[in-house]
Amino acid sequence: MILIADSGATKTDWMVVSGGNYRLIGTEGINPFHQTEEYIRNIINSSLLPNMEREDICIHNITEVHFYGAGCLPQPAIKISNILKEVFPEATVEAETDLTGAARALCGNRPGIACILGTGSNSCMYDGERIIANVSPLGYILGDEGSGAYLGKRFISDCLKNQQPEYLKTGLLEEYALTTTDILNKVYREPQANRFLASITPYIYKVRKDPNVETFLNDCFTEFFRRNIMKYDTTLDISFAGSIAWFFQEEIKKAAISLDLRTGVFMKEPIWGLKDFHTKINQ
Repeated sequence: MILIADSGATKTDWMVVSGGNYRLIGTEGINPFHQTEEYIRNIINSSLLPNMEREDICIHNITEVHFYGAGCLPQPAIKISNILKEVFPEATVEAETDLTGAARALCGNRPGIACILGTGSNSCMYDGERIIANVSPLGYILGDEGSGAYLGKRFISDCLKNQQPEYLKTGLLEEYALTTTDILNKVYREPQANRFLASITPYIYKVRKDPNVETFLNDCFTEFFRRNIMKYDTTLDISFAGSIAWFFQEEIKKAAISLDLRTGVFMKEPIWGLKDFHTKINQ
């Protein structure tokens, strides 16, 4: 049995693959860069393992674990690897970045540009085996262009600074029962401001056909391409994973066309592409 995990800031998708069968389990997002070992162990012990038990999956039957996650830089990746080795003692464990996971899911063994647009954003140039170039995303304060947090930050700012029509501002505040004070508290005083900012993207999606919002989205995704993708070999197909990429793919394609860029695959959840990638390797 193979266990594959795709972990972002908000959630982790775990898939157990055995032959042609698979079972999917969801838990809270795991980020070894920000979370302690105790916190990560608690997620695994309180959410993952009980669900595996309910599915009659024996941890001793897991022979491979492939974990792809945000924050899996070399040192934090050792932390998550050690925890997973403790939990799955019979398995070989691999812990890689979510960007490596996206590249494998989207491109398989073909060269391409792979992008993640979810709560955060990232991108890379991939040669079919490994990442060969990466423009640092820099997080939602300094970068993360095109992400849910970036769209939320810019849209809220535009509304509160009266850069958008009053009806869009009023609609936003009423949709989430927020005041300006509430927003400032959530951004500057409460934890995980990036998740809060990304949480307003359903409203942006709802009003995306408004001409003002169309312009806003085109500016945001053009900014993503200019500041990130234009640094790569743009003759390659540009493929996308993540919820923002999936729901706003029409707007992303329009921004790409305006810059003479060619888009490839759009995938909401990389776990499905990773299933195909790892089962092909094991065939």
